[in-house]
Amino acid sequence: MISHNFGKVAVLLGGRSAEREVSLQSGQAVLDALIRSEVDAYSFDPAEQALEDLLRQSFDRAFIALHGRFGEDGTIQGVLEWMRLPYTGSGVMSSALAMDKWRTKLLWQAVGIPSPRYVLLQADSNFEEVSELLGLPLIVKPAREGSTIGLSKVTHKNDLLPAYQLAAQYDALVLAEEFIVGKELTVAILGETPLPIVRIEITGELYDYQAKYVSNDTQYFCPSGLSDELELEIQAQALRAYNVLGCHGWGRVDLILTQTGQFYFLEVNTSPGMTGHSLVPMAAKTAGISFEDLVMRILDLSHVE
Repeated sequence: MISHNFGKVAVLLGGRSAEREVSLQSGQAVLDALIRSEVDAYSFDPAEQALEDLLRQSFDRAFIALHGRFGEDGTIQGVLEWMRLPYTGSGVMSSALAMDKWRTKLLWQAVGIPSPRYVLLQADSNFEEVSELLGLPLIVKPAREGSTIGLSKVTHKNDLLPAYQLAAQYDALVLAEEFIVGKELTVAILGETPLPIVRIEITGELYDYQAKYVSNDTQYFCPSGLSDELELEIQAQALRAYNVLGCHGWGRVDLILTQTGQFYFLEVNTSPGMTGHSLVPMAAKTAGISFEDLVMRILDLSHVE
C-alpha cells in the first residue's frame, strides 16, 4: 500500500550534465504528477541552487529526475546519503557502476550475461586492428554518458579515429563495441518487477539522441509482439542484469535481440527519462499503471542505504 506521508519532496532536475535539457523535461513531468497526487513537491535544480538548501528548506526526501553525470553516476546519491535524505532509485555504488558501461560489461561477463564484444580505445590505439577484431560497422561511445551523447556508428575504418575523438570530448574512457543487428528492446524494472517489454523501430541507422527525443518517426510497440515465452525469458535476464549491479527502486535495461533469438544487453539506466517520448511510462501504461501511479510508486521506494 502506497503511503502519502512523504512530507516535503524535492524533485531534482536539470543539473549540469550533457542531458540537462532532457532532465528538465523529465523533472517537470514528475513534479506535475506529484502535485496532481497532492504531494507537497517542489522543483530543485542543483545547477542553480546550493545542495545545502535541501536541508535548509527542510525537505524530507528527493525524487531524482537528473540524467547523466552528477545525477545518475552516484554523485548526488552520495550527497543525499550524507544528508540522510531518502531518495529514489539506485544507491551510490550501483549508480556509479551502471553509469560506467565498461565496468558494467566486466561484471556481466563475470556472471555470463551476454553483451557485445568491445575494445577500450585510446588516442594511440591501432584503429585498423580494432576494426578487424570487432568487424564493421561498429559503435564508438563514451563509457560514462547517456542518451547516446558522443556516440557514432562507424562503417569505414578511416572514420574510427574521428569517432574516437568525438567520444573523447565527453569522457576519457571510450569504448568501441561490436554492432549487433537486431531489434531494439528495453525492459523497465519497477521494484523487483519487470514491466512489459518495449520494442523500438527507427527510421534511421541509430536509436540516437535525435531518434529518442526529437523525431516523431520513431515507433514504439508495447506489447512488444514477442512470444510470451521469449518475453518472459528476456524479462528474467534483464532483472538479473539489473540485480547484478545492485540496482534498486526502478530502472531500465536496454538490449538487442537478433534474428536467431540471441539477446545482448547494452546498459542499465538508473534514472530513466520521464518525458513524453520516454519508455518507462509507456511500459507502465501497458501494465495498467498510470503516470501518476508510476511516480508515486517510485517515490514510495525511496530510501537511504
